[in-house]
This record gives sequence, C-alpha cells and structure tokens, in this order.
Amino acid sequence: MAIEEEHFKKIVEKLVRLKDTSELMIDLAYSSLLLNSTSLAEEVAALENFMDNLHTDFELLVLSSGFTPEESKDFIGLIRLGVVTEKIADAAMEIADVVLRGLDPHPILRLVIEEAEETVTKVTVTENSSLVGKTIRQAQLQEETGMWVLVIRRGNWWLRPRPATVIQEGDVLIAAGYAEGEEDLESLASGNKKEQTDEES
Repeated sequence: MAIEEEHFKKIVEKLVRLKDTSELMIDLAYSSLLLNSTSLAEEVAALENFMDNLHTDFELLVLSSGFTPEESKDFIGLIRLGVVTEKIADAAMEIADVVLRGLDPHPILRLVIEEAEETVTKVTVTENSSLVGKTIRQAQLQEETGMWVLVIRRGNWWLRPRPATVIQEGDVLIAAGYAEGEEDLESLASGNKKEQTDEES
C-alpha cells in the first residue's frame, strides 16, 4: 500500500521541526558557552527532552507509514536523517553541560567571557505589553533596547524568531545584549512604567 500524501506531509513537518530544533540548540549552546550563561544552558537541557520526544514521534510516524517494499529504502533514509538531528542535539547538550557543571573554560575562552559586555535575560510578555500582536520587525527591540531575541519559548514550543514572527501574550523572550538594555526590555514586555510614561508624553 502506497503512503498517503497527508501522512507524508506530517512526516516532512516533523523532520523540519527536528532540523530547526537541533539548529536552535546548537546556537543556544554556543551562546551559553561564550556568555557563560546558565540560563541559556538550561534552555538547551529543556530542549533536549523536547527533542527526544519529537524524535520518537517522528520515528513512530515513519514506521506506521505502510510503505511498500520499493519505498523502504527512502524511508530508511528519512529515519537516518532523524537520527542525525538527534546527534546534533546531543552535541549541543554536551556543550551546554560544560556551563551547567561549572567547569573551568579554556584560558582563551575565559578571556572572551571576561571581555564580553553582553548579558542574557528572560522576560515574559504580559497582556498589557505593547509588544503583543507585533512582529519582531515591528517591535524593533534591538533598536529600542540594544537586546536581540535569541529564542521565543511559547508554552512547550521553542521558536527561532524571524522578522515576521508575531509576539504573543505569555511568550518568554530570551534575549542577549548590553546589560543597560535589560530594564528597557523588561518594561516593554511587562507593559510597565516605561510604556506608560511614553504614552503620556
């Protein structure tokens, strides 16, 4: 029995999600190391659990496809691609684990960390925030605060922010940038004094 088109689309969507998540984990892992950020390393650890479940769902979906013997080689290839994305995720976790275990970085890396002026912060977007309903491009967070969004955690999903990504109430924005911008970002996300003052002026 040949695989149904709808089922095949679900497999493709899962594989794309695996690829995007593994890439995001690598980005966050390197950032956690370079910024010596436990907060980012913890996000990588949470993503690893998410990735494990996603990979299991993907393999079950492929194995339940009812593919013909002629199609079997192609589907073995899909399963192997899924395994590769999990290996990338595991490598990201190994990088982040250096930070989580508090291991001393290489002397050169220590110098990079000491010289870095960036910091990492997490803020939650409230219903009062002017960011709700705006795209990343429209919000102009980097211009307004000097912070750029590395990842958006939305419930049990992690999103790599793109210019057209719409910010929603309850989103957790994980951002990096100059420490001076933390308060500004928090004000924008919470809809606190800074926004009220801007509106009144």
